[in-house]
Amino acid sequence: MQKQCGTSVWYRLAQAVTILVIATAGRTAGAQQWLQSIPQFPLASSDLTIRQHVEPLKPFTVAGECGTFVGQQDGSFEAWVFPVKLLSHFHLEAELADYNVPIDVTEQAAEIEVAPDHTTITYSHAAFTVREILFATQCDTNGAGIMALFQVESVRPIKLTFSFTPEMKRMWPAPNYNAPSPDWMKLGDGGYYILNTDAEDLRGAIGMPGTQPGILAPYQERPKFWPTQMILSFDPKRDAGRYFPLLLAVGNNAESAKPAALAAQLARLNENAAQLYAKTADYYAHFFDKRLVADTPDQRFNEAIRWAELAIDQLRVRHGDEVGLVAGFYSSGDSNRPGFGWFFGRDTLFTLYAVNGYGDFALTRLALEFLIKRQRDDGKIMHEYSQTAELVDWGKFPYEYAAADSTPLFLMAMEDYVNASGDKEFLQQHWDAVDKAWQFERTHDTDGDGIYDNSQGTGWVESWPSGMPHQEIYLAALDQQASGAFARLARAMNKADDASAAEARAQKVAATIEQEYAGPMYAFSHNVDGSLDKTATIYPTIAWWDGHCALKQSSEMFQRWASEEFSTDWGLRDLGEHEAFYDPISYHQGSVWPLFTGWASLAEYRTGRSLSGYAHLMQNADLTWAQDLGSVTELLSGAYFSPFGRSTPHQLWSSAMVLTPALRGLFGITTDALNNSISVDPHLPAEWYHAELRHVPVGGSLIDISFKREGAVLIVRAAGGSVQLFGAHGGELRIPLPGVEIGIPHELPLPGSSTAQLKVLSQSVDAHSLTLQLEAQGGSAYDLPLRVNGARSAIQVSGAKVDQAAGGGSGLGKLHLTFPAGVGYQKQTVRLTW
Repeated sequence: MQKQCGTSVWYRLAQAVTILVIATAGRTAGAQQWLQSIPQFPLASSDLTIRQHVEPLKPFTVAGECGTFVGQQDGSFEAWVFPVKLLSHFHLEAELADYNVPIDVTEQAAEIEVAPDHTTITYSHAAFTVREILFATQCDTNGAGIMALFQVESVRPIKLTFSFTPEMKRMWPAPNYNAPSPDWMKLGDGGYYILNTDAEDLRGAIGMPGTQPGILAPYQERPKFWPTQMILSFDPKRDAGRYFPLLLAVGNNAESAKPAALAAQLARLNENAAQLYAKTADYYAHFFDKRLVADTPDQRFNEAIRWAELAIDQLRVRHGDEVGLVAGFYSSGDSNRPGFGWFFGRDTLFTLYAVNGYGDFALTRLALEFLIKRQRDDGKIMHEYSQTAELVDWGKFPYEYAAADSTPLFLMAMEDYVNASGDKEFLQQHWDAVDKAWQFERTHDTDGDGIYDNSQGTGWVESWPSGMPHQEIYLAALDQQASGAFARLARAMNKADDASAAEARAQKVAATIEQEYAGPMYAFSHNVDGSLDKTATIYPTIAWWDGHCALKQSSEMFQRWASEEFSTDWGLRDLGEHEAFYDPISYHQGSVWPLFTGWASLAEYRTGRSLSGYAHLMQNADLTWAQDLGSVTELLSGAYFSPFGRSTPHQLWSSAMVLTPALRGLFGITTDALNNSISVDPHLPAEWYHAELRHVPVGGSLIDISFKREGAVLIVRAAGGSVQLFGAHGGELRIPLPGVEIGIPHELPLPGSSTAQLKVLSQSVDAHSLTLQLEAQGGSAYDLPLRVNGARSAIQVSGAKVDQAAGGGSGLGKLHLTFPAGVGYQKQTVRLTW
């Protein structure tokens, strides 16, 4: 409802201030007028741009440090200038001159283009084209947050009506007020809206050059919801070649919420729109100047690596004078939280492995310091922190320290940062926080078995059918790795006694895990009474996360993870589908998380199961194009290829799980910046003849690492700086290749598909043979790429046929195999000898 009563004072004040703004602008910028359209300027081009036909219900996100658009590909969106939701339900309609049919422009959405610096949605009609161009500005004094530019082409004059719901809601859990009262501030031939709330420290402004208000119901009218509208009359002879910017401003304190300040902010945004976009475009144009880039024969892999870095960076949010990582963005609907738009501890800490991998050490330091600042007095590391936490008594909410795993992950992430950056000064500066976290972890064992347990908060699951677990293997495995991490950090700090004690604890925890959890499938949790919850889960994969831990009796477990019991064609279920309470649309008992897929892929690479590791890595990578273009979603159904309706589509750690398994698994990179060295254990796909990683960070150096096959050897070279490639002689590392390699396909299925693709259950290779245990749908046939390394005699094969043209050569041949007839998945063993 448009409120008129009681607003006349503010109206007159805003009018007066606007006149002052115009006068000031006129003195400083010649003939500058109040809110005017601007000449079109070229948008940056990028070879990463994703172009697709619109799928109206699929989401998109345009995010930056100070604001975000979250919406759907039909162009509807909600706009946040952090931490305030300014508007929602943005919608566009048109009336064409001498064409007496109302046109819902949103229904005309045809194409979406997602580039690093902007997203464009094109509406296509026979008589007009409208482009909605959205970008996040860089935080600066000229205006911070987000902006939309509308480009219009039309064969006739056209009237465009922009409708939206004014919100002015602070992010949950900050207190909010009734729906805001939008007041139109008329100036000359145009104007803008002031969105008044019941508080003097919260007000917004929305404007577009050349627009008029829509419905303005007088106060005397019956109470009813009326859309808030801005109406643009576009004349192609007068207005062609110009942008009409949607200008958004929020006042979130007593000073910035004054109508004068908001009017001035709109004027600055309008005047500096081109410069604001140019600054954003420049940021992304140079984004990869010092960040890792992959160059392989698989162009989509190369692009997925770069998009993962961008997706992570776009989830950094400014909070006062700090910067932290939020967990993800999605439309908030009727709530006041845009997806997981809070700062999350464990999400950040898992993601920092990827950030360290691509070399943004400054972001890692900011993220760690954000967590350290909120470390509890007893040493526990935070998990969740709202963007509006300071506006409430956040400590009375059950979120900040709800999770137990942030504390061990903090120790592990700190070690990873030091290894990658060589920054001992940062470690020394924050040693007290590291030591406090360690003391908290080592002293919180409630059952006396020496392992940190779930009494300190949730480990992984937040609900469990048989009751919450006492000590998850997930948390126990993190405890083992955190103990080792602290030991190595203490040794780097010359604290030998602390290091020895932590090393002894790491060994004891590892031994206790084998005693308490081991079996063909390691148990999900260990109970106070000594009993086990033997539910088959994906969670033991975390034991291989940092490369210093492993479960000893894992062969059968890996085969089950790789099989159709766990492995769908789009990632890994967290629960085996044969378990009694398996539910493919539950949050914790059968859904597919790219996070778990990444854990498993890295574990498979670390244990020599490179084919299954590659399949799972590429499932995550291919999700880059599946929903919110350029980012990876939170979770999907365990039964059909479809994200949950509630899945946050731009999810921090999901994109990280493209990078970490690729860099530390496929390429096998381990960095030791303290000793200025790097090691590699590569597992290039059979189809790749070569690969190169540029800007690999090692301390203060950026090096390039190249991989090239030469006969039966993989040649690895490092260039740039003085970094030593571990094991190299004469500047190169020569790694013997197996006599024969097999490739496997990777392609996401059609939406709604069930799992039906080939699975690699196990692989073993020696000097003269390769044995694969495979499964696929009964009667299905595959031609798999086959690479013969070096001069070989004819290959002998059982369980399949070999394209003999490949024998003795170095190119790719084919392995033909047909699976036994039958219903569902059938197994097949293939053995190649030479």
